[in-house]
Amino acid sequence: MQHDKVLILDFGSQYTQLIARRVRELNIYSEIHPFNKPPKDLDQYKAVILSGSPMSVRSKDAFHPDLSEIRGKKPMLAVCYGAQYLAHFSGGEVAESNTREYGRAKLSFVEDSDTFLEGIHEGSQVWMSHSDTIKILPKNGVLLASTHDVQNAAYKIEGETTYAIQFHPEVYHSTDGKQLLENFLVKIANVNPDWTPNAFVQETVDDLKEKLGNDKVVLGLSGGVDSSVAAMLLHKAIGKNLYCIFVNNGLLRKNEFTDVLEQYKGMGLNVKGVDASARFLDALAGKSDPEDKRKAIGRVFIEVFDDEAHRIEDVKWLAQGTIYPDVIESVSATGGPSATIKSHHNVGGLPDFMKLKIVEPLKALFKDEVRRVGASMDMDKTLLGRHPFPGPGLAIRILGDITAEKVRILQEVDAVFINGLRDAGLYDKVWQAGAILLPVNSVGVMGDERTYEKCVALRAVESTDGMTADWVNLPYEFLQKTSNDIINKVKGVNRVVYDISSKPPATIEWE
Repeated sequence: MQHDKVLILDFGSQYTQLIARRVRELNIYSEIHPFNKPPKDLDQYKAVILSGSPMSVRSKDAFHPDLSEIRGKKPMLAVCYGAQYLAHFSGGEVAESNTREYGRAKLSFVEDSDTFLEGIHEGSQVWMSHSDTIKILPKNGVLLASTHDVQNAAYKIEGETTYAIQFHPEVYHSTDGKQLLENFLVKIANVNPDWTPNAFVQETVDDLKEKLGNDKVVLGLSGGVDSSVAAMLLHKAIGKNLYCIFVNNGLLRKNEFTDVLEQYKGMGLNVKGVDASARFLDALAGKSDPEDKRKAIGRVFIEVFDDEAHRIEDVKWLAQGTIYPDVIESVSATGGPSATIKSHHNVGGLPDFMKLKIVEPLKALFKDEVRRVGASMDMDKTLLGRHPFPGPGLAIRILGDITAEKVRILQEVDAVFINGLRDAGLYDKVWQAGAILLPVNSVGVMGDERTYEKCVALRAVESTDGMTADWVNLPYEFLQKTSNDIINKVKGVNRVVYDISSKPPATIEWE
């Protein structure tokens, strides 16, 4: 099946990935490419969206894409920087705004007779994020919408299917953003919204069958959503030729190794459990830097898989549950202007000594999309509802060096916290939760004795895709009980704090 595709040209905006998600929520497949490295074959795309950018079009270093093969030839939507770019270089004027325009705004004028703004009315809330403003529209520009502070909030180019908006329809704060994108893509660009989870499963399985043939594949299972969904897709494609390995790296949650192996028994997968905990802890000895720890864990994972792969005759592929945010945070999604946040153990390829090729059936999906794909295959709701857990495990939730005793302490703390969320009916209201062992001791009093023990931080966030996240306002009564339980039940901890920072500016994990 061939689907209509939408091209998103990335100018480095923090919201570019949200544009892709909003488009996909309309059951339309979208791809992100850097503005300076667009695909050679533009005929495969029915519409193009230009993202925002931290750059100013007035800067001498402003991004200056060649749109000659797009503008006037394909429906195009220019967002924020894109809207300013069209104005600045096409006969209009962009100037520094008297006030930095960030946050919520209300549309004060809407030309709702235009299909682009159909169903959107005055008073609709939009989200602004810019310090420049469009003073004069470009040649043949027609005003479509304004806010109280921004006259040229939306416009179109007469004689083209080119539309531009100064606000961000992709963020939740723009209440009619999804409607606007649907108006542009479905009603104006005539994109067919037929990219569904069921379609993804069928096409991915067909592609895997063609790509892998009768080859054997080894897959690292983690017990999480991503690797489990990847395993089911591969199982549908190649059956018994899929060899799953679940590694105990010594950094899993309490009892997780045995619990996860038991869970996989009913899924029809060929799973082998490998206890390599001592090997990982040895590799981490004396390492405190977060990147050093991630790289050491990644290296040992590769070594363990290489050892196990040699025990499988003629294995040719290593499968991974890599998803889109993994790629985005490790390097720019497709080589664009985005910055590296942190490395991920399953991103970046394999060393030369390992002769396996990589297959990543989920690397174009966001987390919520992975869950929908799993649900379409009737996978267990409990498994699909599991919170994300970092590949390096508790190693990046123990700040500083790793020891077996620190792992024990954090496993016990984490178990109290997670089990408490379940018992209180809060687990499914949280996107991700965990505990962090801090590299500090504090004075406490237990009974009549002075203690000098560890401090732990609890973290719970709500999100949809991990790209942005807000801390969860857990009930005080729950936090009070959890703190008491941790201090009373976990030897070595005498203080508990709660992390109330959001992403951005913080990340979900501390390391």
